[in-house]
Amino acid sequence: MASFLFRVGRFSFRHKWWVIAVWLLAALTVSGLVGALSPKFAKDFSLPGTDSGTATSQVEEYFPDVMKQQSQASTSVLVAADDGLAAHSAQIDALVSDLQKLPELTDAATVVNPLTVARAQPALASSVVGDDGKVGLIQIRQNVEIMDLTVDQKEELTELLADHRAGGLQVEATGSLMQVMEAGGTAELIGFAVAFVVMIVAFGAIVAAFIPLVTGLVGVMLTIMLLTLSAEFLSINETATGIVTMLGIAVSIDYALFIVSRFRTERRRGGSPADAIGRAVGTAGSAVVFAGLTVIIAVAALMVIGIPLITQMGMGAAVAVAVAVLAALTLIPALLGAVGRFAFLPRIPWIKHAEESDTADTLGVKVGRTVVKRPLPFIIAGLAVLVMAAIPMTKLELGMSLTSDDEAPAQSLLQRGFGEGINGPLLVVLHDDDGGDISGVAERTVAHIKTLDDVANTTTLTWIGNGQARPNVGADTALISVTPTSAPSDGATHDLMEEIRAYTSTAEAAGAQLHVGGQTAIMSDLSAKLDKALIPYLVVVVGLAFLIMIGVFRSIWVPLIGTVGFIFSVLATFGVTVAIFQEGTFGLIDNPKPILSFLPIFLIGVVFGLAMDYQVFLVTRMREEYIHGMSAKDAIVAGYRHGARVVTSAAIIMISVFAAFMLSPDTTAKMLGFSLAVAILFDAFIIRMLVVPAIIALLGDRAWGLPKWLDRVVVNFDIEGGAVRDRGLPASDHESTPREPVGSTS
Repeated sequence: MASFLFRVGRFSFRHKWWVIAVWLLAALTVSGLVGALSPKFAKDFSLPGTDSGTATSQVEEYFPDVMKQQSQASTSVLVAADDGLAAHSAQIDALVSDLQKLPELTDAATVVNPLTVARAQPALASSVVGDDGKVGLIQIRQNVEIMDLTVDQKEELTELLADHRAGGLQVEATGSLMQVMEAGGTAELIGFAVAFVVMIVAFGAIVAAFIPLVTGLVGVMLTIMLLTLSAEFLSINETATGIVTMLGIAVSIDYALFIVSRFRTERRRGGSPADAIGRAVGTAGSAVVFAGLTVIIAVAALMVIGIPLITQMGMGAAVAVAVAVLAALTLIPALLGAVGRFAFLPRIPWIKHAEESDTADTLGVKVGRTVVKRPLPFIIAGLAVLVMAAIPMTKLELGMSLTSDDEAPAQSLLQRGFGEGINGPLLVVLHDDDGGDISGVAERTVAHIKTLDDVANTTTLTWIGNGQARPNVGADTALISVTPTSAPSDGATHDLMEEIRAYTSTAEAAGAQLHVGGQTAIMSDLSAKLDKALIPYLVVVVGLAFLIMIGVFRSIWVPLIGTVGFIFSVLATFGVTVAIFQEGTFGLIDNPKPILSFLPIFLIGVVFGLAMDYQVFLVTRMREEYIHGMSAKDAIVAGYRHGARVVTSAAIIMISVFAAFMLSPDTTAKMLGFSLAVAILFDAFIIRMLVVPAIIALLGDRAWGLPKWLDRVVVNFDIEGGAVRDRGLPASDHESTPREPVGSTS
């Protein structure tokens, strides 16, 4: 592989303008298709193969009008006053008057003062006025697809609400309009800005610092456009784009950083610039390929879970990593060829150790020597820190509450006055495959549901059928909308759903199928499916990656150490995430909530891939020096000398990119960004930079060997680039003949 990558790097360098043109043409072509087709991301969730998925399909087939209504904008406006709403009736009338002017209302006449509704229709009073007349509900429905709502429409509503908050009247909103997210960009810009500063420090030069940013921008833009284009042909959820952007930026810059850094080292060794980039791509590029492959396996394996949203996230992230690898192997050499001798100019003289030195005692070298000299204290201290950080994980609660912070005040009022489940109804579907009359079993099912706890709409609960002339006459399918008292993500709501499903056998005895759907049921089924998929996913990801690592390092111990270290870092990450987002520690989050159900499994996949990245980049250099004659301990110090600065810079960039997403108004992006940033912090700086080298130092030569029987069957990937290490250099400059590793081969 090293020889092939050597040729790829040299070809890209020599034919720089053609390579750059191909990348630009690809970006322009995909961008043009996106502009012409204007694809739209989906904002709904589906879960085929589950009870809720079946219910959703039946609602689509037999109640298309209901399904259409579900896809259209619906926003709840809450009014509250401690002295009672009756004292603020005129204010509420003024609010209603302004709300009726909102664009594209389904029926402005339905936007009514809740006090007026309660007086005119006492039977509906409890559904619009709660908490002894202190909380009121105004429902707004618009003839607008949820995905077509704009930030301007959200701002129009929020300004309107603010205008009517006076004299003790609280006015809040939740629902479709409040869930519109502002266009991204801030987090990405901050991430790029920090990355640029870090790379200036890493290279001590301006031009070299720009090159990884260019590839990062091109790679991420191309990936996002490809994902957007795929939404024209597939149902791609909007949530999938967040992690693709995060991961795409981070790995694009990281991989470029490793190639550019190695190119500078090879230029100092001599030979032509074309041969130098060939050697850089053949050595560091091999590490990039296998690091990228590990991440791709980790995120693409998410498809084994069988959840469309998770599969989309995983495949989108896999594409982002693949594009980043291709850019590092081809676009980086082309850009280095384009800037020529100006690549590492102008130099910034006051930045120390930007240039590698075989003699200077850099901070990385000092850390390496200390770790090698006294490895045991670093192992104990590093693992102790992670164990302490993991303690809050014992309180882990999973849920799928995707409400934004903007909706929190309104959600509180909903709970106080009507129960939080009003915006997350359970859709119970009864269907007779033989086309028989469903009315009898529908009536009995409604009566049964009314007896269950946590049902908020017992007084108004009824069913609608799909009969033609008269809906509830001759219908073979019935739909019952059940409003829970508790929030969609609460355990009580899940229990209610399961109690309704427990009635399935009774319904079947009467000749009807019973399924429970709606977004609340989908989220609950999603959580259950994720729980069942966690162990199989871990087996697939860790198993495949472990096998790859054996081939990469030609060792049993190094992959094993890296994998066990990952377990410590990911458990610590879960602990800190629970403390901040669920328990509200330090007050960093205004509205603590359960951890997103898909976060653990997704975090495991992404972080495992990224952890192996740093394992590959740092430890392969140690093995490279060991194979070429250094003692086991000296090779570790050499690995720090050549890799610590670059790995540290890459980790800081990753942490900065991920942490910047804490500024996003989207809770999913916040939680993902924070947890990924903390995971990289723990794994890169404690596990990869301290614990792993310390354990390798304890093992000595034994770390770098395979049993003879395994050595014969494991393919030699030559990730150290031994075949190209000295290509293009004068014979007198060649390294000594590589030695065979010793240790467990005997």
